[in-house]
Amino acid sequence: MKINKPPKNLDRVITLLKEEVRHFENSVVSKIGEIQKDPFKVLISCILSLRTQDKTTGPIALKLFKEAGTPEKIAKMPITKLKKIIKPVNYYITKSKRINEISKTLIKSYNGKVPDSFEELMKLKGVGKKTAAITMVYGHRKADYIPVDVHVHIISNRLGWIKTKNAEQSMDELMKKIPKEYWHEINDLFVLHGQNVCFTNSPKCSICAINNYCPRIGVKRSR
Repeated sequence: MKINKPPKNLDRVITLLKEEVRHFENSVVSKIGEIQKDPFKVLISCILSLRTQDKTTGPIALKLFKEAGTPEKIAKMPITKLKKIIKPVNYYITKSKRINEISKTLIKSYNGKVPDSFEELMKLKGVGKKTAAITMVYGHRKADYIPVDVHVHIISNRLGWIKTKNAEQSMDELMKKIPKEYWHEINDLFVLHGQNVCFTNSPKCSICAINNYCPRIGVKRSR
């Protein structure tokens, strides 16, 4: 992929954010990827985390994996029990069906293994570009993508690095502009920065480590 001209002050922004986020706790999916080193658990954790806060996702993911940490065990688990375990996460009914379906598909089509191909991951029902990218980066340790959630999408637009309408567009555009050596860092740094400082509504611009380099595009209210 051809990289266009990188954003101005990219190195400085990355350096400052690295210093800032040392005081923050890593995201659930990132931690599970580091500790478990299991693509399946990263994939399922990501599905559980959609539209759900990390403080809820983490304990529920660990509770589920204690009961069933493989596609085979989840496929055998009664759907009613799966629903009961993950009930605290948002959209638990839909997610329980997706997790069950994905587990069965992995057994049937991939010998119980999570495919290490972005395109194959996208074939799994309920898996979008964000989930596929996170599974590739944190599960398979392949830094060939920039996972983009709402924080990465919003912050990169506020910085003026890109101008996009949704996270999927942001992933494509960031991969065109950001040199590959930064791809793995972007998600971790922006997620932690977004969860603790650059909130979706009313970001804390007064204490932001990169406020001197941010034009605050689209910010209507800040603190």
